[in-house]
Amino acid sequence: MASFDIIAIGGSAGSIPIVSELLEALPGTFQYAVIIVLHRLKNVYSEMNRVLATPHKGTYIREPDDKDLIQPNSVYLAPQNYHLLIEADRSFSLDYSELVNYSRPSIDVTFESVAGVYGSRALAVLLSGANDDGAAGMEAILASGGQGIVQDPATAAYSAMPRAAAERNPKALVLPPDGIIKFLSTNT
Repeated sequence: MASFDIIAIGGSAGSIPIVSELLEALPGTFQYAVIIVLHRLKNVYSEMNRVLATPHKGTYIREPDDKDLIQPNSVYLAPQNYHLLIEADRSFSLDYSELVNYSRPSIDVTFESVAGVYGSRALAVLLSGANDDGAAGMEAILASGGQGIVQDPATAAYSAMPRAAAERNPKALVLPPDGIIKFLSTNT
């Protein structure tokens, strides 16, 4: 049985190569959902879901629509220019409210939403980035009994985001990318 029902991954500048590595390391089938929140330009066409896909493993990434139910063995990418929230019935809700930490989607908004619904069955992973988005959301996941992993700032292309999260969340594991992969392979 999986240790988690959901893994929420957040990243910004410099995180795409590591997100790709994490997705590549996923088993062929898994009993949890993966949500990825990446800061992206809001008014530029993006095929990020195709960039991150690993079709040779059968892993496809899709941007959920409002009210889609979250399914295990699925990878979801927060749509551009919308906050991605989780409802009590474990469905998605898309929100176009104000930017949070200069971002929409905001990692904090999604992580906080995940904490409220999944509690101790949630894992947050925060990667490279240039602001402090994700630190408060990780705090919410840890406070609800979930677990958190922060990319070691020394290994991040942009260390501000993981550094802020590690400072605010001393209970979070601080691991290099290969350590994150090892944790996921032995705990999910």
